[in-house]
Amino acid sequence: MLNKNPLWRYILVSGMLLLALLYALPNLYPQDPALNISATRGGVITAQTQLALEQHFTAAGIASTSDMLSNGQLLVRFNSTEDQLQARDIATTQLGDDYITALNLAAATPDWLTAIGASPMKLGLDLRGGVHFLLAVDIKAALDKKLNDMAQTFRANLREDNIRYRSIEAEPTTGQVLLQFRTAEEVTKAQAALKQRDRALIFNADVEALSLQFSFSEQQIKDIRDYAMEQNISIIRNRVNDIGVAEPLVQRQGSDRIVVQLPGVQDTAHAKEILGATASLEFRLVDTEGDISAAIDGRTPPGSALFYSRDGQPLLLEKRIMLTGDHISGAMSGYDDYSRPQVNIKLDTKGGVMLSAASKDAVGRRMASVFTEYKPGAEIAADGNRVLVKQQEVINDATITTRLGRDFAITGINTPAEAQNLATLLRAGALIAPVQIIEERTIGPSLGQENIELGLTAIGWGMAAVLVFMALYYKAFGLVANVALLGNLVLIVGVMSLIPGATLTLPGMAGIVLTVGMAVDANVLIFERIREELAEGKSVQQAIHLGYDRAFATIADSNITTLLVALVLFGVGTGPVKGFAVTLAIGILTSIFTAVVGTRLVVNAIWGGRRLQSLPV
Repeated sequence: MLNKNPLWRYILVSGMLLLALLYALPNLYPQDPALNISATRGGVITAQTQLALEQHFTAAGIASTSDMLSNGQLLVRFNSTEDQLQARDIATTQLGDDYITALNLAAATPDWLTAIGASPMKLGLDLRGGVHFLLAVDIKAALDKKLNDMAQTFRANLREDNIRYRSIEAEPTTGQVLLQFRTAEEVTKAQAALKQRDRALIFNADVEALSLQFSFSEQQIKDIRDYAMEQNISIIRNRVNDIGVAEPLVQRQGSDRIVVQLPGVQDTAHAKEILGATASLEFRLVDTEGDISAAIDGRTPPGSALFYSRDGQPLLLEKRIMLTGDHISGAMSGYDDYSRPQVNIKLDTKGGVMLSAASKDAVGRRMASVFTEYKPGAEIAADGNRVLVKQQEVINDATITTRLGRDFAITGINTPAEAQNLATLLRAGALIAPVQIIEERTIGPSLGQENIELGLTAIGWGMAAVLVFMALYYKAFGLVANVALLGNLVLIVGVMSLIPGATLTLPGMAGIVLTVGMAVDANVLIFERIREELAEGKSVQQAIHLGYDRAFATIADSNITTLLVALVLFGVGTGPVKGFAVTLAIGILTSIFTAVVGTRLVVNAIWGGRRLQSLPV
């Protein structure tokens, strides 16, 4: 019989709509103003800290709705932004510089929805508020670091091959590694041995000067730049996630820029603290034979450099770096046999081999851990940005008692909190190249709320106009199309809430408004086709059947072309354009489903399989 559907089809479509409605429900719960409190190097959050803050808030007449201590962070929720701001001032005063107190917005999704993985749509900065940074990556520092690594590799390779050399030094100013030898025979043997290990290496041999010069090719420089950008993006994303910022956006822009957006974070200082952790770790041997007094006076021995510990004590270290933090695959804070804080380091395979080779002949000598940070200095570069200044300090030095491998520990750390924060930083990874903030913007939650209200108003008025038109022009069939339109909106919100990487922005809301207008196009085509079939004398059941079947090809053609445009916009567009493309693409797919499948089920359930003389269309 025409226009009759089996029961399972009704159950399947109804189940899909109910599932979308279930995952769209969290968007009905507004977010709570909150404080996110975390410890810096010198502090640690305990239950006593939590209780003390509660007492201070109560004394000031501020009522927090809840507070939760998890993973070393304290999240305190409030009823209003006024309480949130007042509590932030109190927490900052009471806790001091050892803690970071950041304004945030916390989801208020009920536990039963959270248990099934339901969460509200991720909102962009223009809707939720937050901070936006544009970071400049110092690619030259990455090249200089790679040159130093190559110099270290050349030393290790030539020692393994028993080839004597006079010196091997990286020269960042010229972008070369200069290898000096004593005889022409050593020059020839060294070049052949190094080329045999890696045929991509480019050497310029000068037999008369008894030297080899190594430099990177253009392709190698491009590969180093791309690797530095990819690794920096990954490391910054890991650090932001580790500190607890929800739904961050970290993406590349151009050849040496990184865009970082932290929705919900209103404290710029907190965000800078996160992004400013451009630190790395180096391991060097202590030079015990050099005259440290002479080094302080400016007469540093060749092959060594003067460093200072955190308490200001001078220390003479070899320039040769045994290992960098790039090879650290894991770091955990703990305690040694005397209950003193330490950080347990785990290296990757390559790092373990390098440290084992470097420490083979260094048993009994002291090894120092050098903490390196890059901070903007007073000097301005040609591009208008501040020149980054390299700051280094020795955080510990210890005697190598046995040949080291993939696992070892850093001792001499003052407090457990400092060990925990150092482990977090090392676990997230050391930046391949230092970065500095060249642009920052803060979008307040009030502006984001205004954008949401304006967007919802536009969607509401657009939907109301469509509902009224369809009801008046297509009568009862128009009401069916209106039900499908509401179901389409539920599906869009549900799908957006389910997709992990989807973020709703203001252009995305514009895409939803456009989808609301386009969603009934398919029903208009179907209903007009049904009218034509009735005008040609077809029976009611034939008109319904042919109307849906013959209109489907036109519907598919028009929507597929629009979907292709949305995919192109997503592929080549930037953030706002991608936000528009995502909602447009999802809206096209859901509107086809609701208009073709959904309305047909409703029409068949009401008018299908019956002897009728006319249709209210």
